[in-house]
Amino acid sequence: MEITTELKQTLKKLRLSGILMTLPERGSYARAQKLSYGEFLELILNDEIERRQQGRIVRKMKSALLDQDQTLEQFDWEVPITVDRDKVKDLFGLGFADRHENVIICGPVGVGKTHLANALGHSAVRRGLNVLMLRSPVLFKRLHQSRADHSFGKELIQLIHPDVLIIDDFGLQRLTTTEAQDLYEVMIERYQRASTVMTSSRPLEEWMELFDDPLLANSLLDRLAHNAHQIFIEGESYRKRTGRTKKTTEKH
Repeated sequence: MEITTELKQTLKKLRLSGILMTLPERGSYARAQKLSYGEFLELILNDEIERRQQGRIVRKMKSALLDQDQTLEQFDWEVPITVDRDKVKDLFGLGFADRHENVIICGPVGVGKTHLANALGHSAVRRGLNVLMLRSPVLFKRLHQSRADHSFGKELIQLIHPDVLIIDDFGLQRLTTTEAQDLYEVMIERYQRASTVMTSSRPLEEWMELFDDPLLANSLLDRLAHNAHQIFIEGESYRKRTGRTKKTTEKH
């Protein structure tokens, strides 16, 4: 199929230049299948719809700050960890997000908590949901900086807005008074309006120890844990296992 300069310019004006990538192939297919003009037009327009949808997904994945390699398909289920797999599988139906419920993933370092949280984020983006993933220290740093430059309200909106907010590595250290108050503000605004996924190396019952103010802690954790789906992962650190495997290989 000949692609003329006039056709290129017309498609560019209509913002349909993406069609040019597959137009020769689609033209050959249309001739082979003896498609009508209407059927051929429908075919190339459906291609363009699919391209645009894929483009939106790629952009949303980047803005979500997700690890592009940590998908459910890439999770290694052969590693010796103990986890309720049926419960995990159910989460990927994303019913929790539809019901604005939270997810808490706890377990020792290196057992795949972050990977599962990323994978949930990927699934949510593919479903058309807005997602943002931040490590806990980064979240608090962003909020701290926003107070310094008087953009706290704007930053707060950015954390409240996502359908799914993922906070990774929560509880690495005690929270300052300001950090506790900031987290409280975020959680209060998101409560029963959007879903929050949190990963932590500390079990939920130890989270109270992270706060100086027990009243604020009780109020925050009560909302966070209300109807939350709690996933517990047990096992040895993946990094320790791979380290031992590498040493054994080097010896041989």
